[in-house]
Amino acid sequence: MPLLNYTTRIPTEKTVGEIQSTLARHGAKAIIVEYDDDRLLKAISFRIASRYGDLDYRLPVDPERVLVVLERQEVDRRFRCREHAIRVAWRIIKDWVEAQVALLTTEMADMEQLFLPYLVGRDGRTLYEHMVASRFQLTPGAE
Repeated sequence: MPLLNYTTRIPTEKTVGEIQSTLARHGAKAIIVEYDDDRLLKAISFRIASRYGDLDYRLPVDPERVLVVLERQEVDRRFRCREHAIRVAWRIIKDWVEAQVALLTTEMADMEQLFLPYLVGRDGRTLYEHMVASRFQLTPGAE
């Protein structure tokens, strides 16, 4: 089965706009779009107010990994370039954000829980990055 959204023609900027709109409708107080050195969209960060204070999250994309999958799946050649992989990666993020918001809307989870791996710490790293660095060991005394 080919990768989700692998045939998309929707421009990255439109997709990121849809993500921003979804996040804003569900409580984002601030949204920042990050670009790489080639001026291509690489991440979206947002802040929400929670019962624990303001929390920052960062959702990155990795188009290189998407491109590897498209090549491995031997999809049509026109879908196997970096620019297309970026479009596909952002569409996947959009779908994922919408699925998370559906859980929020049904009150099966809260925003803090849904986006937890992408929570940004004081040092700028996400919780997931911290967990990888600690080999998924919780801090001493957190048993």
